Amino acid sequence: MKLQKNLFLSPVLLVLIFIACSNGDDSEVLQEDEQPTNTDYDISGILSKFSGTGLSYAVNGNTVTFTTQDLPNHTSPYWPETNPLHEDYNGNNSQFNLNPNRIAAQNIVFTISLKPEEATNKQATPMGPIGIARNGVVFFNQYAAGGSPLTNEINSFDQYLGHPAGQDNYHYHIEPTFLTQEFGENAFLGLLSDGFPVYGPVEDGETIINADLDNYHGHFGATADFPDGIYHYHITNEDPYLNGNGFFGTPGNVSR
Repeated sequence: MKLQKNLFLSPVLLVLIFIACSNGDDSEVLQEDEQPTNTDYDISGILSKFSGTGLSYAVNGNTVTFTTQDLPNHTSPYWPETNPLHEDYNGNNSQFNLNPNRIAAQNIVFTISLKPEEATNKQATPMGPIGIARNGVVFFNQYAAGGSPLTNEINSFDQYLGHPAGQDNYHYHIEPTFLTQEFGENAFLGLLSDGFPVYGPVEDGETIINADLDNYHGHFGATADFPDGIYHYHITNEDPYLNGNGFFGTPGNVSR
């Protein structure tokens, strides 16, 4: 009878040990996969990173208003020849073709929430300005005029991958290489008008590809500026480059 008792208890103990170990492993997996529970974001801390010619901002309650002349702080063949920042194209695109427009001062105003939230109903990005880079140059969305792909328009991008539109407003559609060269490919590059930040094409030492991002070209995660995590967009080197199916959050007001 003593031998039978030992045989009866051993499987029970083994089952208990197995359950305890299994529960511990499952708990770790759930912690890795779960979405962040704290989405009380505040982007006030990154406003000091914005600096540029003809760029200013003012905080009013839970919003920040950027006013920009949209003037790049780097050389370009699109500056008038009388401007000291005028420089002939010296980039790597053998198909470069200078478009007929030139850089001129604008008056573009963004009013953006300091506490961005995911939108219940996502909105498509409009043609024209959809965000602002940290040097005051505006971001345009991933389309050329008429909503066509950027395939041909890329050939008019200067050595820092920007160009002016028909109203002489300079802008970036893809990676602003002047900024990534100056601050790093993992750096904060600016904001889209929904208040969520845009980062370069590298994160944690790895190059970000489209498959790493959601349909809006972003994801949740910690950044140097938001160590507790925030939803953020990434620039990538393939279409759609900056934004996907629209804004993740609710866009603010843009006037020009």
